[in-house]
Amino acid sequence: MVADDMPLAAVLQAYDQRVSLDLSAADMPCLLVPPADLIALCRQLRDAPALRFDFLSDICGVDIFPQTPRFMLVYHLFSIPHKRRLRLKCRLSEQASAPTLTPVWPTANWHEREAYDMYGITFDGHPDLRRIYMWEGFDGFPMRRDFPLRGYKDDYNPMGAKHPPDEAAG
Repeated sequence: MVADDMPLAAVLQAYDQRVSLDLSAADMPCLLVPPADLIALCRQLRDAPALRFDFLSDICGVDIFPQTPRFMLVYHLFSIPHKRRLRLKCRLSEQASAPTLTPVWPTANWHEREAYDMYGITFDGHPDLRRIYMWEGFDGFPMRRDFPLRGYKDDYNPMGAKHPPDEAAG
């Protein structure tokens, strides 16, 4: 669904089909964007007078294991002056890395730290990428689909699952 009054066609033309509409989204317009174009697209969405997406309301991490690419970042934007919403989806490989959006919207700092802490998604250029919920020594990323429901066994969690064998050591 794309609102007829939202001028996204010019935005899409600038990216030569690398950025596309996600027609499966029913509740608001949605664009699919590769990580390489994320910063430029977001600056354009923020700065274009006809768009002015000046508020990043949320970043969600998604693990769609066993599908590939495994991870996705979902960004929810809002234009305060135009009262419009827009969703961006950015698919990530198993390495799960995307550029930070903190230079575009400073509030991305906390949202990106949450995605890192829960999914292990890293953000290149982030000013302070560290855990936000779990302690620094915590093993793993609890929202990944392959993370054991009871966590890993350690001194604090004697009922947890055994660690998987280290593939690098074998």
